[in-house]
Amino acid sequence: MTHPPTLILRQGQLLSPTGPSDCVDIAIEAGRITAIAPHLPQSAEVELNVQGQVISPPFVESHIHLDSAMTAGEPRWNQSGTLFEGIEIWRERKQSLTLEDVKERAIATLKQQAMQGVLFVRSHADVSEQTLTALKGLLAARDAVKDWITLQVVAFPQDGLYGGPQNEALMEEAMRLGADVVGGIPHYELTREDGVRSIHRIFELAEQYDRLIDVHCDEIDDEQSRFLEVLAACAIRTGMGSRVTASHTTAFHSYNNAYAFKLMGFLQRTSLNFIANPLINITLQGRADTYPKRRGVTRVKELWQLGQNVSLGHDCIQDPWYSLGTGNMLDVVNMAIHVCQMTGIPEIDACYNMVTWNGAKTLQVEPEYGIEVGKPANLIVLDASDRYDAIRRRATIRYVISQGKLIAQTTPPTPQWQGPEEVQSVFDQTGLLV
Repeated sequence: MTHPPTLILRQGQLLSPTGPSDCVDIAIEAGRITAIAPHLPQSAEVELNVQGQVISPPFVESHIHLDSAMTAGEPRWNQSGTLFEGIEIWRERKQSLTLEDVKERAIATLKQQAMQGVLFVRSHADVSEQTLTALKGLLAARDAVKDWITLQVVAFPQDGLYGGPQNEALMEEAMRLGADVVGGIPHYELTREDGVRSIHRIFELAEQYDRLIDVHCDEIDDEQSRFLEVLAACAIRTGMGSRVTASHTTAFHSYNNAYAFKLMGFLQRTSLNFIANPLINITLQGRADTYPKRRGVTRVKELWQLGQNVSLGHDCIQDPWYSLGTGNMLDVVNMAIHVCQMTGIPEIDACYNMVTWNGAKTLQVEPEYGIEVGKPANLIVLDASDRYDAIRRRATIRYVISQGKLIAQTTPPTPQWQGPEEVQSVFDQTGLLV
């Protein structure tokens, strides 16, 4: 006897990575998608008629620092707004970290993200302190949330792999404790030579422990910061490109075109992943400029046009580097569209893909990602008709389904005009109130 589905979504616009959306029903049973069709005749325990609204794979947060989330103003505020004052404030704050402090803030932030449709997250954990408290706290959070969100943890040497006598050994310990990804920050090493050396060591560790790589690469306005070429060279020589991510690369914004075009030729020989963090990059970079001020965001549009895999991250939520943020990935997409001047409809669609399918490719979770029969039932329903509508209005995430369970739902706001009747008549005729 065949059991009825536990959940059916009725008549939603199912997004695909490239083609037009299709109006379908989706059946879910035992945590997996069991059927997708224009109309499913069977009934289910729970049925949600989404009435032509968008059904999308969940959002992917490719780059965030959960160990520092929700610490803005502790012990003081970043008054200059610079990356480097943020690092100094965090150096003070992390002296008082406890495992429970990190774990509780991380879970609270993840819950906030999940409510807004994020079900896959890659977070960096500072491993520059002898106790490795930040890492241990995030590993504990990873285990605590595994039933409703997938968390990857990057071992990130905030002070440099060679910035202290114990840092290299701490990175190896982080691998043994179970970090998913090897991180780095070559532009913040004491010398360029140390920066190059750190990248080579990162690749060695990734091969030794069978880990992915995600490097904070050239997160600076200095056009002479050129560690991306070192990362690309190592990726070419090892063949590990698809397992390697270059985060930030904001110096790429400032490279002269002769060098940038040569570098892009090298990048086409790799399968490197790129992550831009437009909310934070536009805030931290260009602080030393008068006018004109640089945007400080990597060449997202050009990398996308080259066929490189580009995804987007929030980077910070209420921490020493960025006192704002809610975890809403549509805010990230909206900023990317503006600052990267990607306002054509195919470009807008591409920016949406950067927080969904592209992010899944960056995190290497593709086998478990996407809305297909047989895959885990991880999906979201947006109060929108398509990508453009979702981004333009910052659409409410109506339903969040994780591993087949409805874990969050939000009723969209319903504004009501209380002004003159003649204005109401214009609204009714034009649809501007909708």
